[in-house]
Amino acid sequence: MGKSMGEIQKALARIDTFTFDVDGVATDGSLTCFTNGDFIRVFDAKDGQAIRIACMNGYTVGIITGGHSLSIKSRFKTSGIPEENIILLANDKKEAFIKFCADRGLDPQNVVYAGDDLPDIPVFKLCGLSICPADAAPEVKEAADIISPYPGGKGMLRHLIEMTLRLQGRWNLDVKRYSDIFDNLVEIK
Repeated sequence: MGKSMGEIQKALARIDTFTFDVDGVATDGSLTCFTNGDFIRVFDAKDGQAIRIACMNGYTVGIITGGHSLSIKSRFKTSGIPEENIILLANDKKEAFIKFCADRGLDPQNVVYAGDDLPDIPVFKLCGLSICPADAAPEVKEAADIISPYPGGKGMLRHLIEMTLRLQGRWNLDVKRYSDIFDNLVEIK
C-alpha cells in the first residue's frame, strides 16, 4: 500500500471521477458463457445504486475493462454512465486510462481506479487513488492504496463511492431529481 491514511483522505477529498474494471470488481469474477460467446455476470444492486448517486451528483464515472459483452454496456448505461465512458476490450488498461482522461480533460490525480488483477496495476501508478476488492490478486493488494473490506461484486464499489461522497459531503439522494434522470434510462418492453 502506497499512501498513508492522511494522503488517502486528501486524495478522497479531490476525487471527481470514478473508474473501474468490471470482472472481479463490479462482479465476483464468475462468468457463465453462452454458445454465442456472450456471458452472464451478476452485479450487486447496491453498487449500482452508488454509481447512480455518483452520476446524479455530477461525478464522471467510467469503465475500463478487457471484457467485450454488450451486457456490460446495458448494465452500466442504466446506472447513468454514458456509453462513451464504457471502454470495452481494453487489453492495455494503462493506455485506455490515459486516453480516457485526455479525451475528457481529466486530471488523473483526481481519478480513482478500482481493479483486482494484474492488468490493473499499471493504472494504479497513474491515478490519484487506487483501490482493490478484498479478494484481489496478492500483487494488486500490494500495489493498491486501499484494500476494500468487501470482495468484488459484493459492495466494493458502494464502499468506495459512499466513502468518497460522504467525505465530500455529497452522499445524498434527491428522489425527484433521481426519478427525472433514471426513469427514462430503462426501456421496459
